[in-house]
Amino acid sequence: MIRVVVADDQELVRSGFAMILDAQEDIEVVAEVGDGAQAVGAVREHRPDVLLLDIRMPIMDGIEAARQVCASGDCKVLMLTTFDQDDYVYEALYAGASGFLLKDVRRDDLVHAVRVVAAGESLLAPSVTRRLISDLTSTRPATAPGASSAQRLASLTARETEILALLGRGLSNAEIAAELVVSEHTVKTHVSKVLSKLGLRDRVQAVICAYETGLVGG
Repeated sequence: MIRVVVADDQELVRSGFAMILDAQEDIEVVAEVGDGAQAVGAVREHRPDVLLLDIRMPIMDGIEAARQVCASGDCKVLMLTTFDQDDYVYEALYAGASGFLLKDVRRDDLVHAVRVVAAGESLLAPSVTRRLISDLTSTRPATAPGASSAQRLASLTARETEILALLGRGLSNAEIAAELVVSEHTVKTHVSKVLSKLGLRDRVQAVICAYETGLVGG
């Protein structure tokens, strides 16, 4: 069972998402909250697998809430945003979020996203996500976290560099395995080594690193 906390200051949005998720046999919404501070508290109390979190929240914004949640446990954070308005998606990914959804997400895509994130994957495959990350990384100051990763790429083997490039394109483990004609287990091993060698938190930061170092173009 995937345990979820839903955090959004708009009650109709919050209750709507919660109702959709709770209707799934493998998902249980354990709490609904209306601000970032309550979200952090709910995660500490209920120990969910996934926190569905709006970026724009009162009391404590979603980015700070994500940073605290990701730093204190294994709960995965899935951010809610609006593509045309939010300039903070990049910061949310650096805070440790495993991906983000547009607020007008379809019912099936919402359910799929929660399952994907709970399984340890990241929501970076959709073209809109890749385009957004590309746009943000191209304008990000050089002093941003991970900007020095180019020097560290030398620590990767040729295959690990290839894996990082494929991560940067938003491919899942299964897609990378098909591309390289290897098993998913082998891909997972390579991904773990890439993260360890580059000192990256997760696949999301690996994607950002691939863009920042020029391994993948926008």
